[in-house]
Amino acid sequence: MHSYKSLPAGYTELFQLDLQKNKHDAVVVNVLAVILALVFAVIMHLFVPATEILHDLDAKDNTYFLKLMVLLVAYVLYIILHELTHAAIMRYFGAQKVRFGFTGMYAYAGSEEDYFDRFSYRLVAAAPLVVWGVVFLILQCAVPRGWYWIVGLLQLGNIAGAAGDIYVIWRVSRQRETILVRDTGLAMTIFDREETEG
Repeated sequence: MHSYKSLPAGYTELFQLDLQKNKHDAVVVNVLAVILALVFAVIMHLFVPATEILHDLDAKDNTYFLKLMVLLVAYVLYIILHELTHAAIMRYFGAQKVRFGFTGMYAYAGSEEDYFDRFSYRLVAAAPLVVWGVVFLILQCAVPRGWYWIVGLLQLGNIAGAAGDIYVIWRVSRQRETILVRDTGLAMTIFDREETEG
């Protein structure tokens, strides 16, 4: 359960995942994101109807615009915290230097120099979904009814936004335990030990 600073002897590249350049993977991730968002929106609707979002439109004060501004600011903060959560787990498993960036479509955290074992990398990928999923769930239970869907939209962003992480976890989990993953933030390269005869 750690990272390596260089690729150990006997390892070769298996494949690379680049969700920006590989159209097939990008389509799979986007479809998964939509499905996850719809499923969880329906679940949340069972607790508080989604029409609650529209109630503030009839208000004569600025409640609707206040909530909209809170949502926008909170979502920007969430994106930053999402990537910091990836970085924190990378650092926990031994990464010395994590770099951050934004491509115009995606924010990312990655390490050019570290190779994570399968167990560690799955935790790196899953951490934001789990941590912020729990935080938003607690908030949804704690806030007044009128703010339920504001937090709910953040939760949907967390779940749908983690579709890429979920897809990567699935692809990595199908490989042998001996694999190592290098995640630069823009692409993930999977390596495995060459099998020796005898």
